[in-house]
Amino acid sequence: MTATQTSTTQKLTLLTMTSMVVGGMVGAGVFSLPRRFAEETGVVGALIAWTIAGAGMLMLAFVFQTLAMRKPDLDAGVYAYAKAGFGEYLGFFSAFGYWASACVGNVTYWVLIMSTIGAVAPGFGEGDTLLSVLCSTAGIWLFFYLVQRGVKDAAVLNRIVTIAKVVPIIVFVLLALFALDPAVFADNLRGGTDYGSLFEQVKGTMLVTVFVFLGVEGASVYSRHAQRRQDVGRATILGFLSVFAVFASVTIVSYGILPATEIAQLRQPSMGGVLEAAVGGWGKAFVSVGLIVSVLGAYLAWSLMAAEVLYVAAKDDDMPRFLGRTRTGDVPFNALLLSSILVQIVLIVTYFSSDAFNFALDLTSALSLIPFLLAAGYALKIAEKSGEKVIAVLAVIYTIFLLVAAGPKFLLVSFIIYAPATLLFVKARREQGRELFSGRELVILAVSVIGAIAGITALAAGWISI
Repeated sequence: MTATQTSTTQKLTLLTMTSMVVGGMVGAGVFSLPRRFAEETGVVGALIAWTIAGAGMLMLAFVFQTLAMRKPDLDAGVYAYAKAGFGEYLGFFSAFGYWASACVGNVTYWVLIMSTIGAVAPGFGEGDTLLSVLCSTAGIWLFFYLVQRGVKDAAVLNRIVTIAKVVPIIVFVLLALFALDPAVFADNLRGGTDYGSLFEQVKGTMLVTVFVFLGVEGASVYSRHAQRRQDVGRATILGFLSVFAVFASVTIVSYGILPATEIAQLRQPSMGGVLEAAVGGWGKAFVSVGLIVSVLGAYLAWSLMAAEVLYVAAKDDDMPRFLGRTRTGDVPFNALLLSSILVQIVLIVTYFSSDAFNFALDLTSALSLIPFLLAAGYALKIAEKSGEKVIAVLAVIYTIFLLVAAGPKFLLVSFIIYAPATLLFVKARREQGRELFSGRELVILAVSVIGAIAGITALAAGWISI
């Protein structure tokens, strides 16, 4: 079933919502972890990075759990919290940013699939060739066609796919542990001097940890479909704890198979190259098959989630009405179409990028940070108990640190995406016959436009590149 079908057929159980959270988090990112970490840090830095990421994301998970219980009337997830806490315009930006993050994230799936095929068919390169773009384009619109027809059993399918894609990752960890070479691990533990300061190492890994944990908020997005309201928070925590140890293990055990310098040179999905070094060619083939199943399942889940965000925002009059229209099977057709168009545009942009996969991955993470920060800020705003305040403060500090870690490049590119979105906000206001902007909203508009102009100028002048 699609996201919008749920309300008219059956409510989501705790098990289903947990599988949706896990399914959202287990995607392309985890298969790229070994190389991405080896490019930035050694074992010590990786351990510190996962400690920070785990603690920070756990605080965000607690924030979503608290908000789900304290504000049961806010049933549109991340965007609803931003709107309630900081007004309609920032709520709109939160909805748009979360939606754009989901769409850009879907691009990473196609890049990684094509890179996987490129290992046996060189014409696909590392997912960044013209052939890869053309085949990915066909995939985007095939999925659009299938979903817009009504995927009646999507919740059941998501549960099956989640199991199918978690199994290869767990098998990887177990096999890598069995093949782990203590001498290699010790060499990587000592590390070299090429990585720079420990702070820079940890900072360099933060966006990829955000990427793999995207989906932790998935239960809150579908909260209006929950069978029991308390299941929203429970699914969030259970989903997070289920994958955290697995994600960290994928990274750490890889340092016991190959020297970090060699891991950093592996083609993506680097998990396949690590397992090939551990057990032979069949290991790489096993990971490749698991990746394709994982990525296609994640693409379906995030396509539905992206459409749901636009659909709900339109129903709340925060997006233009055309995005709230449905077709056969109660599918939000226009929201799904706009999502597919953005995926297509970003896919074309990655063709001109020097590193298509990492560019799309980092941009996905950067776009999600504003929605997360606003949700954490709202939790802090309504916190009453000391424990709630501590959790909310830590979540706010963590998301601010992530914004710093993202650096000016991705913040400026994010502004380029955010600023034009105001046209949708203006259209929605005109449909309601309302004043376009309040004085406070004009200030926010000015900041977004200045940021976009700065981003375009930086790209044109070569100060930043994609």
